[in-house]
Amino acid sequence: MPRVRRTIVSVSDKTGIDEFVKTLNDLNVEILSTGGTAMRLREIGVPVVEVSDYTGFPEMLDGRVKTLHPKIHAGLLAKRDNQKHIDELKAQGIEPIDMVVVNLYPFEKTISKPDVTFQEAIENIDIGGPTMLRAAAKNFESVAVVVDPADYDIIREEMIRLGGEISYKTRVRLAQKVFSHTSHYDSLIAKYLSDVIQESWADTGDF
Repeated sequence: MPRVRRTIVSVSDKTGIDEFVKTLNDLNVEILSTGGTAMRLREIGVPVVEVSDYTGFPEMLDGRVKTLHPKIHAGLLAKRDNQKHIDELKAQGIEPIDMVVVNLYPFEKTISKPDVTFQEAIENIDIGGPTMLRAAAKNFESVAVVVDPADYDIIREEMIRLGGEISYKTRVRLAQKVFSHTSHYDSLIAKYLSDVIQESWADTGDF
């Protein structure tokens, strides 16, 4: 895999993110980010490009739409060994994105609160995050995808050792982890909605 030159970083759990992005910056990786993550990176002195500036399209619908844009997903899904894909990127002025560092809205933590409202739970269903994770994981031959902060140190060490690259073996392992993670995340949402339906019907006969 060519060296990582551009990454998207958008994390709700910021454990370990400071040292990780500092290493990316030291390796001359351009960092795209959104919202609170972008603010955090600026606070620690790491240069960051807002996704809305990169795409030329503002965040909208109270943040429900941030990264759902062809400039993001074409950059993730293009096969680097397919000249047609590369030509299409160039024709649209799109740059490849080589890494995704994302963890999802804390749905499980949110619904565990005794006073959580149904609307609060719904707003903590992540859409853009899983979409980016799955796109990057599908294209693991070209894109590294990081969903677990526990992997930061391993990836940092490998990138330093390999001059900014991430091995094929590591990318496959990370992709597998993503699909396992998003599957579990979706199952939590499905179970929560099922429980709400059953409780609502049992109490009122209607939903």
